[in-house]
Amino acid sequence: MASDPKPSEPISLHPVNPHYLLFRGKPTVLISSGEHYGAVLNPDFDYVKYLDTLQRDGLNLTRTFSGAYVEPEGAFNIARNTLAPSSKGFLCPWARSETPGYAGGGGKFDLTRWEPKYFKRLRDFVAQAAKRGIVVELTLFCPFYEEGQWRLSPFNASNNLNGLGNVGRTEVYTLDKHGGLLAVQEGMVRKIVMELKDFDNLFYEICNEPYFGGVTMEWQRHVADVIAEAERHSRHKHLITQNVANGSANIENPHPAISIFNFHYASPPDAVGMNYALNKVIGDNETGFKGTKDDHYRMEGWEFILAGGGLYNNLDYSFTVGHEDGTFAHPATQPGGGSSALRRQLKVLRDFLYSFDFVRMKPGPSVIKSGIPEQGRAYVLAEPGKQYAAYLSGGNQANPSLELPAGGYRVEWLNTLSGAVEKRQNVNHQGGIATLVSPSYQHGIALRIVRREGGVVGEGQGVLSRYRGKQLVRLTISDASSRTVPAVWVDGQDAGGGEELFALDRAGELDRLLGMTA
Repeated sequence: MASDPKPSEPISLHPVNPHYLLFRGKPTVLISSGEHYGAVLNPDFDYVKYLDTLQRDGLNLTRTFSGAYVEPEGAFNIARNTLAPSSKGFLCPWARSETPGYAGGGGKFDLTRWEPKYFKRLRDFVAQAAKRGIVVELTLFCPFYEEGQWRLSPFNASNNLNGLGNVGRTEVYTLDKHGGLLAVQEGMVRKIVMELKDFDNLFYEICNEPYFGGVTMEWQRHVADVIAEAERHSRHKHLITQNVANGSANIENPHPAISIFNFHYASPPDAVGMNYALNKVIGDNETGFKGTKDDHYRMEGWEFILAGGGLYNNLDYSFTVGHEDGTFAHPATQPGGGSSALRRQLKVLRDFLYSFDFVRMKPGPSVIKSGIPEQGRAYVLAEPGKQYAAYLSGGNQANPSLELPAGGYRVEWLNTLSGAVEKRQNVNHQGGIATLVSPSYQHGIALRIVRREGGVVGEGQGVLSRYRGKQLVRLTISDASSRTVPAVWVDGQDAGGGEELFALDRAGELDRLLGMTA
């Protein structure tokens, strides 16, 4: 059991670039591949093992539902669904009574009494995540897509002692037709906010997919007000997120308390560009319905983040009860994917982005002028003249032409499955269009371009010699302090400091170095 935290500043929008986050003093992008939101409400799920797995795989986000919504077994053709706990196992904010009759088995709920076991589990889940540097997105509500979900809800009048919720499933999340449920919903929000007020690794999502099931915009705005009011006197305030649409949509008249706008299945990532001017984080916090293989979900993550998104969460069905280490071999009928291999590949994305000073970057859709394969796509983040991050897909090789200011650049092509640098070179560019040649790839490739310190090649260069068919050129390069330092290029690629190269030559190791650099 993790101890309760000391109050500290929660994750927030980054003050320099609010399209990204600030967490524990560091610029942060949230990238993950997490379970199907039942880690707290399903008491059979070993969330410590699950969080250990996310930490081991280098991921930093998990999304979980509050317990106001639960699914029947077999919903959406999901095998071993963590949101469908076993009979009588469902744990939620409200206490059970001794009166039998809950549709899922066991006693009915008393919406006037809290369940201590639930809040103990919720606090420990967030605390265990905090110990591992993992941020929790706590989704408070979810619409009832079908009668099967409404049949199991504590809000349904047949499942509680209080005579509340004698309404249709599409009227639950409204301000005027809720059958007495609004006060219960407000109370749940205030209770959760109070219980979790001291955690720094947390933000609240109002409602999952509120564009289904009759959820009104007025109700969503009201819940945002309730969260904000509950924290009005708190020193530390948590971010609030809103789920906007599947795919993309223009966000109109946003609530001022909303800091993260989430989309689902946001491929291609048009939602980012459409709403970038809001100066808030744009997220893609659920994927699926593109088969069970890794390729699409890896590509969706790379494209969304390189388009300027600040949050990506793949819905990972390899996490189940009994397979909290993410090793469940889900069937081909599953509505999505997830695997240990995909999680490692998403860590490659995270490491790639963190190799840049990314808060200084913004989308650069006009940087690449041509050279993208037919039916391919390219997304670029750029700090013009200093650093460029790109992802290209389509075909198996690309020759992109980029608009770059004059200067010296380090260019690297990265394998998005392994993280290996497939090709590296230095480019001494005179300005204008620079055409690069990628290595061959499958399912996309990443491109890193960083200006060399000091930038340009100075005077004093000349051909030293040819060695086994390779041209060795000595260069004088200005470093960040305007000092001149020797360097050597081998057939146009950087081979490191000149003196080091000559020492290797004298030691008879030049063949090894040329094999590595040319």
